[in-house]
Amino acid sequence: MKRRALLQQGSVVLLLGAAQIARGATVLAVRLWPAPEYTRLTLESDGLLTSTLRQEPGRLSLDIAGLTLDPTLRELVAKVRADDPYIAGIRVTQPVPGTVRLQVDLKQATLPQVFNLPPVAAYQHRLVVDFYPPKTADPLAALIAERLKEKPAALPPVPPAPAGAEAPAVDALGELIARQTQRAPRTMPAAEVARPALAMAKTDRLIIVALDPGHGGEDPGAIGPGGTREKDVVLQIAELLRERINAVSVKGSPMRAFLTRDADFFVPLHVRVDKARRVQADLFVSIHADAFMTPTARGASVFALSQNGASSTAARWMADRENKADLIGGINIKSKDLHVSRALLDMSTTAQINDSLKLGSALLGEMGALGKLHKGQVEQAGFAVLKAPDIPSVLVETAFISNPEEEQKLRSGDYQEQLADALIRGVERYFSRNPPLARSRPL
Repeated sequence: MKRRALLQQGSVVLLLGAAQIARGATVLAVRLWPAPEYTRLTLESDGLLTSTLRQEPGRLSLDIAGLTLDPTLRELVAKVRADDPYIAGIRVTQPVPGTVRLQVDLKQATLPQVFNLPPVAAYQHRLVVDFYPPKTADPLAALIAERLKEKPAALPPVPPAPAGAEAPAVDALGELIARQTQRAPRTMPAAEVARPALAMAKTDRLIIVALDPGHGGEDPGAIGPGGTREKDVVLQIAELLRERINAVSVKGSPMRAFLTRDADFFVPLHVRVDKARRVQADLFVSIHADAFMTPTARGASVFALSQNGASSTAARWMADRENKADLIGGINIKSKDLHVSRALLDMSTTAQINDSLKLGSALLGEMGALGKLHKGQVEQAGFAVLKAPDIPSVLVETAFISNPEEEQKLRSGDYQEQLADALIRGVERYFSRNPPLARSRPL
């Protein structure tokens, strides 16, 4: 009797297995991430999906094998937002049994990238379609356009200087701004520049601070016990810090903040570095919210790059976790420029690290006045996002989002304001002691 029962159970398992094979994969979730830079469409499933892409003017069709039209797939239709820059609408049909077709109506011409991501972290198999514009926006041009909206301040008269005075350094970004407005920059003979004014002239230029809100889009970052997502709070803090940076000057030099992402979308690590270099940033500040295996860990910390190993086991663990962002957020490993971008991340300099340590110390000094520090000194590890060879770069862990008390702080508007105040004071302190160098990179 027992043998017969076992045989019957085996038959049921075989039948279920055959049905599973016939059914193919099941779609577990569909997601749409619209952003000015690109829109991402993701299908998460319990098995690998194969697809065929067809493009025609104003439309894209994606045939996905091994699927049956179900309510989860139909959710894509309602997920299209009116403010999506690229997608006007999506229709989901089943032209033949076992194949689902996504027909995407486009608002503008796009260069789609279709690729698969293997299971990682909380995600199973993902089929990803990224809709990129034919021409990538130039972040420097956007920064200049924003800057030109401001009314230029009148410069004070400069007293004559003794003969032989050295000419001030030229700000390449200022030259470009002048060309954009079709006004030639005024060149001042050395005899017209006073020595005290000369020292200020060398730094009297636009200071650019690149702010890098961590994670985004498919990559939520750490999630607190109350459900707070790291990607959300760090973007809010970065926006508050941007307001403060744009409102201040250091020794007569106006400051301007540039965000590597200004909405909820994923930015690969190498792209974050590349954006900062393209706008010729003077500083790079990556903003995160820490997490640890136990809820008791607490306090803010600042990290700089290390070429000789991590300064502590915790720093190494943190760098390894943050460097996995590309796996979770998902990048197309077949992208033609990825090898060049990876080479960029292998570059770093001793001077950059030394300046980064100075910046980190200034930030820690101000953050320590706000609350508890996890470590009283700047830690170092091999963070991929800090490897711009010519920009002082730090990663700020604002608090432990895995700590219930600190999670509540991070969600508080008042605390976010205080944290942004502390960070801008740290940036100002750094520049007061380390004036920005003349830009020498070509535009």
